[in-house]
Amino acid sequence: MEIDWTALRARLAGRFALEEGSIHGPDHWGRVERNGVLLAGRGGGEILVVRLFALFHDVCRQSDGQDDEHGARGAALAAKLRGECFELPDDAFDRLHFACAWHTAGKLHDDPTIGACWDADRLDIWRAGLTPHERFMSTEHARELVRSKHIGPL
Repeated sequence: MEIDWTALRARLAGRFALEEGSIHGPDHWGRVERNGVLLAGRGGGEILVVRLFALFHDVCRQSDGQDDEHGARGAALAAKLRGECFELPDDAFDRLHFACAWHTAGKLHDDPTIGACWDADRLDIWRAGLTPHERFMSTEHARELVRSKHIGPL
């Protein structure tokens, strides 16, 4: 199944509950996608999973503040739309689901796809007035970017 990225982005943006300009909205998703494609390409991660993570990880937020269950809700939405809007083999979908559900837990992961997902999001933390820190990065390339003081969009 070919993914219609434009239609999927529009569908998810249309169901995003927060106001336009949210720090967790579609502009953020685009930066996470760009970051993730770069990181996955450098580290051997699955680019398709990283691109889908960028769209689903924050789409179900109910607040720009504390919202501990938003990742799990995004993972559930991805499960609901699997087969309708995109298709992934079970192992790749399991990585997408896990990455969405646990992306705010502050953990690291040695899987190159999950690590690229989480690092792509964490490299965009500057939007909240914070600086990314090397100890929160799973991939070597993300750690290098942080060490080089690259804190804006890639």
